[in-house]
Amino acid sequence: MVQDLWRANIKKVTPFSFNFLYYAAGAFLFPFVVLYYQGLGFTGVQIGLLSGMVPLLALVGAPLWTGIADTTGRHRLVMSLTIMVPVIAVLIFPFLKTLGPVLLLMIVTFFFNAPVTSFADSATMNMLAGEKEMYGRVRLGGTIGWGLAAPLAGMLVQAYGLKWAFWGNAALMFVGLFVSQGFIHGKIERKTSVGGGLRSLLTDRRWILFLTLAFVAGMAFASTNNYLFPFMKELKANETTMGIALTISTLSELPVLFFANRLIRRFKADGLLLLGMLFTALRLLLFAASSSATAVLVIQLLQGLTFPAFWVAGVSYANENAPEGMSATAQGVFSAMIFGFGSAAGGFLGGVLLGSLGGRNMYLILGAIVLVSTALIALINRRPSAIKAA
Repeated sequence: MVQDLWRANIKKVTPFSFNFLYYAAGAFLFPFVVLYYQGLGFTGVQIGLLSGMVPLLALVGAPLWTGIADTTGRHRLVMSLTIMVPVIAVLIFPFLKTLGPVLLLMIVTFFFNAPVTSFADSATMNMLAGEKEMYGRVRLGGTIGWGLAAPLAGMLVQAYGLKWAFWGNAALMFVGLFVSQGFIHGKIERKTSVGGGLRSLLTDRRWILFLTLAFVAGMAFASTNNYLFPFMKELKANETTMGIALTISTLSELPVLFFANRLIRRFKADGLLLLGMLFTALRLLLFAASSSATAVLVIQLLQGLTFPAFWVAGVSYANENAPEGMSATAQGVFSAMIFGFGSAAGGFLGGVLLGSLGGRNMYLILGAIVLVSTALIALINRRPSAIKAA
């Protein structure tokens, strides 16, 4: 009995630990990337080029690498490659001074890094077996890792310079590489080509609706991730208040992720997807109605019911509805739709709206888009043909 309990717990410890390390590494690097570009004297156009390419690289890299892994059955090898190459690349960044080499290394880093979370999520769902609804508690490791690492990264960078943002990221991901060897990926009973696998997903009615929802979600999340601080600046908020806003949003994720298993049981994956979208629309519309930074801080309490709820539901839905032998590909396509297509579209549209209409009108328009899109997809899903297809 003790041995069985140990095996059950270790299957949760490995993904929890990997999520902790992966998101802690992200907290070291991602908030400081633009500062690094600015420190090199890059222009706004150059910084926009570098930043705008990230979601496009995710769009290509995530489904490509996961598709190769599903086709060959070499998930651990491919995942290790997509971790190790960025570790090496990140170590080189502090020594670069000009745009060309930085652009090339940035492409390599994010092209290889794109599928890592998809591999981790696919393996996690496989390891959880009959306890898949516990995914939220495993993913909780990422929120804790980010929350603990972010202030440490800030102190190290302030004391010793931006190079520690890169070195801290590389060190944590190197440890994560070893932890990832404990993942148990699903066995491939039937191999298919990458192109054939993608076609089977993209011609499935359920997946078309699911990915459309993920695209709209990606737009909404990008508007918050990229433009919340400029919006708060419009409201005369200082940097300390902006930092508090991030802290509140991080803390709000903890209870949602911890009790995600109950949410999945209560609403099922497709129901929780719609619930997450409704709260996302509500959050954006409340931003649009805000006239003070204090109001924004209160609205940040809804964060846990937006991205975390949607992500847990999306990972569960992709796992439940993945064709045989394509679990990693399914997670890769889901990730690419949010962080590739959706993020790129949201970043572009949000920037245009922010510059021409201001933050409040930007959130009003995007909130309306999310609300209407969610309602339409929910109505289409209720049609008899949709139910029959399911």
